[in-house]
Amino acid sequence: MTIVIIMGVSGSGKTTVGKRLAEALDWQFIDADDLHSPENVEKMSRGIPLDEGDRHPWLMAMRQQISAWLQQDKNVVLACSALKQSYREILDCPLEPIKLVYLKGSQAVIEERMRSRSEHFMSPDLLNSQFEALEEPTPEEAIHLDVSLPISEIVERIVSLLKGLA
Repeated sequence: MTIVIIMGVSGSGKTTVGKRLAEALDWQFIDADDLHSPENVEKMSRGIPLDEGDRHPWLMAMRQQISAWLQQDKNVVLACSALKQSYREILDCPLEPIKLVYLKGSQAVIEERMRSRSEHFMSPDLLNSQFEALEEPTPEEAIHLDVSLPISEIVERIVSLLKGLA
């Protein structure tokens, strides 16, 4: 069993890549945004960054979910920002069955993407706070992929790398 966490700032393509990867592998897909409280969603939709008190229950809910998947031997793709090292530690990212994929891109490219989407609650105005909070994982901690690559190529690379790690 493997859990792949697709991480990066809002607008980096976590959900799109995660859904396509889960489809390609025939695994379950979960978006961590769905685990936010209604209060967190409301705050972010108004352009207010979450504080540590807002994030902690959300991270703990994901940790519990990851533990359940591991106990159930489920293969899952989880789209989650996981911006800080401390958040990734809460999610147990250093554990062997958890693979971290970091979608990396410039702020300009990601901001352009965010401004072109209308269906997401996250305000593009919060992108600065996302980049300020971001603690990039090292190449030893995560697979780094450029967000400017075509989605199909990103997914193919992840599948290939996962097969190489098995």
